[in-house]
Amino acid sequence: MTNYLITGAAGFIGFHLCKRLLDDGNSVAGIDNVNSYYDVNLKLARLNILQQFSNFNFYKTDIADLPGMEAIFTGHQTPFDVVMNLAAQPGVRYSLKNPHSYINSNIVGFTNVLECCRHNKVKHLVFASSSSIYGMNNKIPFSVSDNVDHPVSLYAASKKANELMAHTYAHLYGLPCTGLRFFTAYGPWGRPDMAYFSFTKSIMEGKPIDVFNFGRMKRDFTYIDDIIEGVVRVMARIPQPNPDWNRINPDPGSSYAPYKLYNIGNNNPVELIKFVEILETNLGRQTQKNMLPMQQGDVPVTYANVDDLMNDVGFKPSTPLEEGIKKFVEWYRWYYI
Repeated sequence: MTNYLITGAAGFIGFHLCKRLLDDGNSVAGIDNVNSYYDVNLKLARLNILQQFSNFNFYKTDIADLPGMEAIFTGHQTPFDVVMNLAAQPGVRYSLKNPHSYINSNIVGFTNVLECCRHNKVKHLVFASSSSIYGMNNKIPFSVSDNVDHPVSLYAASKKANELMAHTYAHLYGLPCTGLRFFTAYGPWGRPDMAYFSFTKSIMEGKPIDVFNFGRMKRDFTYIDDIIEGVVRVMARIPQPNPDWNRINPDPGSSYAPYKLYNIGNNNPVELIKFVEILETNLGRQTQKNMLPMQQGDVPVTYANVDDLMNDVGFKPSTPLEEGIKKFVEWYRWYYI
């Protein structure tokens, strides 16, 4: 039995990851500050499911609170073997309105996670990055070996900073670190601030929806079960130094230190308007669409190269969009109607 600590346990991915690990018989501790960025009741409903497991312990703490984090690491009954950091301030557009929350959670909070892992001999730190990190890259599909020095939102910049910070700790202290660049996760128990969720709500209420970039935005929509399968496999694989790493022509996705990056995406980008059409079909109704230009901070396409994920852990996301949306709509009707 492995002892896991999952930050952001009340969040979308955090909830599903905790449940998977608990179902597999592991010991799981969860951290979340249960903030009001989106519906607190949804977060509490997720936590209620997790707290039915005897092998789950929950700590209501903000990762930006260093004394609180240190108390959890030193006071928990068993040392943590693997830490998965999913706690963060998410959202591209929100970072234009409230930049300080990203620095507090994604920079200060992640520093605290790194320090606690270092001082408590954690065997493997895995952390969430984002497909937003690729910015305006035109080379597709996006590869972890690509340069990502030109983010177009503070959210993306904070995730790039996380990758650099983790590499520093892998170099200085030998802390094995793996970063996961998630591509547009969707599914049951999802985040209400995500477009597909707000589309569903508006369509059910007979309200028009705003479709940006005139529906031509392409996203590598990745079903939550695929995200979780990839995370679980990666957590079990402690990164090793890359013996072929070249200092003259360095690979950004690996290192001479115990550090690795992976994309977790569906490897099949779909136009936003197509996503909306599939959603309308499953909801059994159509809606008025306000076709608008692309918003500041957004990128026109995300498309994951998952070769490294396939080669190292033998997994590639594969859930068809039609199947994933059907499951999401079934959950939405069950939870809200």
